[in-house]
Amino acid sequence: MRWDRFFDDLEDQLASEWEAERAALDTEAERLRLSRLEMRQRIAALPAPAGEDAVSWELTDGSMVTAASVGVGADWVALRDTRPRAGVTLVPFTAIVGIRMTQPDLLRTARPDAGAGSGLSSRMTFGFVIRDLVRRRAAVALQLASGRGMTGTIDRAGADHLDIALHDPGSPRRTGDVTGYRMVPFAALAWVRAEDGLSVL
Repeated sequence: MRWDRFFDDLEDQLASEWEAERAALDTEAERLRLSRLEMRQRIAALPAPAGEDAVSWELTDGSMVTAASVGVGADWVALRDTRPRAGVTLVPFTAIVGIRMTQPDLLRTARPDAGAGSGLSSRMTFGFVIRDLVRRRAAVALQLASGRGMTGTIDRAGADHLDIALHDPGSPRRTGDVTGYRMVPFAALAWVRAEDGLSVL
């Protein structure tokens, strides 16, 4: 009987060691998985909560926007403001300072299947969407990270910047109504909003 107990103890000890080793491997695998998780995937996994649970986005211009993400690209997010008729705002990831959400939502965005979709929009860059606004000749409002705002029509967009003809909001781009021109690096933008609503997604 003594030997039986001895072998039982050895089996229990071995099982405990196996469990401890498996738990350590699982923990290390989870750390490795999280180290590969991109912000884009977590933003894509955000739910569309309302009311007190709505997500708030703090941007480089110092503003706090309460909005749901309605599209996520390679390096940008499209936000639909909770205010009526506020339209859709394009925000480059570089303009996001922080995202306020509930703890359950925060944990949900870090799950293994979070943002798993690899649709076409996930490959669209911020420049691609801006070039679509150029093609449409859409009047836009844009906000710089410095806090300064501009309205006008984007004439052209390069790899990392855009050219905008400045004019009053709500008016078409006519040469006589243009008050100036600016070249703006994408890195200087906090957000861009098309005046007639955005339907590129």
